[in-house]
Amino acid sequence: MASITLGGNAINTSGSLPQVGTNAPEFKLIKSDLSVASLSDYKGSRVVLNIFPSIDTGTCATSVRTFNAKASELENTKVLCISRDLPFAQKRFCGAEGLENVENLSDFKDGSFGKVYGLEITDSVLAGLHSRVVIVLDENGVVKYSEQVPEIADEPNYEAALASL
Repeated sequence: MASITLGGNAINTSGSLPQVGTNAPEFKLIKSDLSVASLSDYKGSRVVLNIFPSIDTGTCATSVRTFNAKASELENTKVLCISRDLPFAQKRFCGAEGLENVENLSDFKDGSFGKVYGLEITDSVLAGLHSRVVIVLDENGVVKYSEQVPEIADEPNYEAALASL
């Protein structure tokens, strides 16, 4: 369990993030067209998992915009933006913002991604949502970098995440 903060108040997550050097756990998430995506679909590409509580908050929206801008410069790299938002909300946001270099995936059905990856918030008003995390995987799904952002309202360290590619 990780202890993070929300507005300076301590909150907790369900477990620990996958360790650097280990294989990332498989997942099944929902795409904007309601089809299912799994980690194995991205084998052969480097993957940035940009994980956050909700697309409808300022910091979360900023992280999606920032990774969208940076993703256009990355070769053989997919940026997956993952939250518990409905796929319709994710699609609406990216469409309105003109964001085409990231792929939104939803964990709305059962929250299993958040549980397996140890990043589900377990208490506070955000209980059940994902904490703010960035995990970078190599072409074989091995974790190269992970960051549990200590204060949920803060942005991740984009430079450190991208430097790990």
